[in-house]
Amino acid sequence: MKFSAERESILAPLQAVIGVVERRQTMPILANVLISGRGEQLSITATDLEVELVAKANVTLQTPGEITLPGRKLLDIIKALPDKATVTISVEGERATVRSGKSRFTLATLPASDFPTVEDIRAQKALLISQSALRRLLDKTHFSMAQQDVRYYLNGMLLEADGKTLRTVATDGHRLSYCETTLEHEAGAAQQVIVPRKGVLELQRLLAGEGNVELAIGTNHVRAQIGDIRFTSKLIDGRFPEYGRVIPSNPTKRINANRDVLRSALQRAAILSNEKYRGIRLAVRPGVLLLQSHNPEQEEAEEELEINYAGEELEIGFNVNYLLDALAAVDSGDVVIGLTDANNSCLLSSDSAPQAKYVVMPMRL
Repeated sequence: MKFSAERESILAPLQAVIGVVERRQTMPILANVLISGRGEQLSITATDLEVELVAKANVTLQTPGEITLPGRKLLDIIKALPDKATVTISVEGERATVRSGKSRFTLATLPASDFPTVEDIRAQKALLISQSALRRLLDKTHFSMAQQDVRYYLNGMLLEADGKTLRTVATDGHRLSYCETTLEHEAGAAQQVIVPRKGVLELQRLLAGEGNVELAIGTNHVRAQIGDIRFTSKLIDGRFPEYGRVIPSNPTKRINANRDVLRSALQRAAILSNEKYRGIRLAVRPGVLLLQSHNPEQEEAEEELEINYAGEELEIGFNVNYLLDALAAVDSGDVVIGLTDANNSCLLSSDSAPQAKYVVMPMRL
C-alpha cells in the first residue's frame, strides 16, 4: 500500500476520528487506526468497540490496500510536519514509512484483518435532521446523564423518534432534561434507543458545521453520516425510565424570574453552600424569592430577588449545581419555575422555548 497527499488532507480525518482512540487499551489493535485506500479515496477508521468513527480523504493512491497504524503517533507526526507539506506513506511487510521532505518515520503495523469494524447496522429507521437541530437536542440534555451509575441505562441518553418528533431525554435519578424538535419528514412508528455517554459526547463534538445529518437507527446501533464522517455507536440494552411520569404536568405554583439575575444570585449563594451536598434553600413569598445557604463552618449567604409571584409561601431545598445546569441550558431571558410543595420536583422551562424542560428533585436541608 502506498499513497501521497498534502499534510492537511490526512490531518483533518485523523483529528476527526482520534477521539475514540483510548490512550490505554486492553487490546493493542484498538490503539491503531485502520487506513484503507481504494480508487482515489482514503478512509480512516477508529474504534473503542463502543463507538466507531470513519473519515474520508482524497489522496493520490499509488498502490491500494489496507493496514492499521498507531493512531496517536501518526497524528503527532502529521501535526508536527510543516503546513502544506506533501506526505507519502508506504507499507512494506510489517513496517510503514512516513516520508515528507527530508523527514522519515518508520512505524509498526498490525494486520487490517484483526481490526474490528461495524459494516451493517440493520437500520430500522432513517431520519434526516439538520446538524444544528441535532446539536441543540444534545446540548440541552447531555449534562443530566449519569456517570458510572449501577443503573447502566442511565449512563446514556434516550433518543426517541415518534412521527414527526425527535426528542432526547437524560436523567441521573436526581434531575431530568428533556428537549424535542420537529422533523421535516415523518419518522413512522415510535422507537426508543439509549445512546451511551461516550457516543453522545463524541457526536456532540462532530456536530460543528452546517448541513444535514443522516441518522439511521438499528436494533443494536445508531449511525450518523455527517459530511465525510460516519459515526456509529452501540446502544445500551435496557429500559429507560418512563420520563412522562417524572415531568410535573401542572405545577400549582408558578414563578416568573429573569434567568440571568436568578443564575447570578444562585452562583453567589453557592459560594457558602456545603461543598459536599451543595444544598440551597428557596423561600418563596409573594413578589420575593429568598435564596439561603450555609455550611458546616456556620457561614451563611442570603440573596433576595424580586419575582412575579402571588401564591402562598413555600420553602424547598435543592442541589444548587442542578439548578445552575438547567438555567444555563434555558434559551430565553426569562425562566418559569413550577413548584407544587416541598416534597415534589420543580420544573424549569421557558414560555418562549417550550421544547426544552428541566426537572430537579428536592433535597432535605
